Amino acid sequence: MEDTTNTVDEPAGIPVKKKHIVREYAESIIVAVLLALVIRTFIVQAFKIPSGSMEDTLLVGDHLLVTKFLYGSKIPFTDTKILKIRDPQRGDVVVFEYPEDPSKDFIKRVVGLPGDVVEGKEKKVFVNGKPFENPHEIHKEQDIIPKAQNPRDTFGPVTVPADSYFMMGDNRDRSYDSRFWGFVKSSKIKGKALIKYWSWDNEKFRVRFKNIGRLID
Repeated sequence: MEDTTNTVDEPAGIPVKKKHIVREYAESIIVAVLLALVIRTFIVQAFKIPSGSMEDTLLVGDHLLVTKFLYGSKIPFTDTKILKIRDPQRGDVVVFEYPEDPSKDFIKRVVGLPGDVVEGKEKKVFVNGKPFENPHEIHKEQDIIPKAQNPRDTFGPVTVPADSYFMMGDNRDRSYDSRFWGFVKSSKIKGKALIKYWSWDNEKFRVRFKNIGRLID
């Protein structure tokens, strides 16, 4: 009977050097890690929502995929972006480095573009003198805080500098955003929120199945 186990087609008299199994696994792991780093750096990255500043658009426990190539992919260890498709637009939900602590990521909605004049009057936001219509905006506090006390409800007018953006949370009364700490540089924006791929309600200890797969607008 012919033994066909562990056979290799090879020219007669020429030995074939086989890779050690450890080396094969090591090479596969290295390739997988490099691909993951490339995807995370230039294409898409996962983020988790830790606070309620974007309710009810985004809930605590929502897990998102953020496109990084739309506004240009950032070259590691620099502020330079390449292969940009377009700039952030008013109304986009974006992830960016928190200006007061770049080690933290924030997610807010773009309200003011470079050159825009943004103003708040008793919970109403105006951009270039016109009301900013945001169907996702909510208010959970009825009181109006005076401008002299706090910029939450009344602020500005402020002019957005070049290459910068004015950000606000959809949960207007419970969001720490550009009203308090100013503008976000374009180079600090990581990407646009695209889709929810997982959602966990920690209070009720259950999966929010209706949120999974929902596009973010």
